[in-house]
Amino acid sequence: MPKPILRDNDIDLKPLLNQNVVILGYGNQGRPQALNLRDSGITVKIGARPDSTKRDEAMADGFDVLPIPDALCWGDVIMMLMPDEVMADVYEQSLAPHLQAGQSLGFGHGLVIHAGWIQPKPDLNVFLVAPKAQGRGVRNKYTAGTGVPGLYAVHQDPGGNTEQIALAYAKALGCGRVGIMQTNFAEETVSDLFSEQAVLCGGLTSLIKTAFETLVEGGFSPEVAYFECLYEVKLIADLLHERGINGMRSAISSTALYGDISRGEQVIDGHVRENMRRVLDDIVSGRFSEAMRREFAQGKPEIQQALLKDEQHLIERTHRDLHERLKF
Repeated sequence: MPKPILRDNDIDLKPLLNQNVVILGYGNQGRPQALNLRDSGITVKIGARPDSTKRDEAMADGFDVLPIPDALCWGDVIMMLMPDEVMADVYEQSLAPHLQAGQSLGFGHGLVIHAGWIQPKPDLNVFLVAPKAQGRGVRNKYTAGTGVPGLYAVHQDPGGNTEQIALAYAKALGCGRVGIMQTNFAEETVSDLFSEQAVLCGGLTSLIKTAFETLVEGGFSPEVAYFECLYEVKLIADLLHERGINGMRSAISSTALYGDISRGEQVIDGHVRENMRRVLDDIVSGRFSEAMRREFAQGKPEIQQALLKDEQHLIERTHRDLHERLKF
């Protein structure tokens, strides 16, 4: 059965209108969500640690910025939108001693709950609202009068109204203008991590680099290889987003179409499928989250080494050169 889709007319904003909402983390998602909530008539303040680099930006946007303990005393709904790797420590040090029974604790992604890094007290209402876009898209779509799809889930509901608060929050973000669907923390977490690793980030960047390297090793210029393997990705992605796979195929040349259906599965073959299954198994088993936590506890050495290496990759140097020379 298809998941039911809820829209603005199905959702009452009132459960959030009489609530004080605290946003913790004023970054990729925190700032856009705070702005959208305020524009939807929700009372919002920002909670920040003393060393926060975002305090001035939030104040410049017109928000009251409070120390986290003061924000928790003021707030009814606490939305945690800081990076996953710091969330558990912040929760234990700054939230757990101050949260009161009946408060609602919200997340934009389910990892810290699904992995057990945070185990909220049973007297807290715990929910998830995950707009399906980066923060810039969440804000830009809202200000354009539309929105992005959203997922919501309830983890704990001692107050009996957690679902209504989660739905009202998603509506205030603008998600109800497009559609909101129910999920659970496990489904959202595992599917999100898998898509990032296998397709959207890890799979795509590795595919692009490997194809680029194959062309350059075959004697083709880096500039032409860049256009073919990286630059045009956005054009195809836009078609996929608008029309789906076969809709995209209807918009490309017959040569490209034949190359798609006759060669695509030679690249993404059974061996790649097995690799994807291993990636998924690492996520489901918790091996990925454990490795990630070790990586950040050690100061991100693997990440830093990879970023430094790729910064000097020929495709990155070609990207910088062409952007400078062509001004696109």
